[in-house]
Amino acid sequence: MNEYKLSEEEQEILDAFEAGELKPVLTPKRKKYLQSIAEETFKKDKRINIRISNRDLTLLQRRALEEGIPYQTLVSSILHKYVSGGLHDVMANKAFERTQKMRR
Repeated sequence: MNEYKLSEEEQEILDAFEAGELKPVLTPKRKKYLQSIAEETFKKDKRINIRISNRDLTLLQRRALEEGIPYQTLVSSILHKYVSGGLHDVMANKAFERTQKMRR
């Protein structure tokens, strides 16, 4: 098993967890709310058609195979993360940072 260097605070939390001192605070109302969000996230009720290069499709299929999921699911996940703010265009961010430096 891997050995990790924990901070003092992290070690206290781990010790409390392993001793059974931590209790969940998930209320029935919060659980119902989270379940409804999860259901909406996984509901696939629209179909789209896109054209992409053969090379990109092959790379997507290869990556999906590595993840053990269908490539359509991978594409859907990527799009969801992007529109919800969890995935950022690194190249666009770098270009933005360069323009900000030039303005200084």
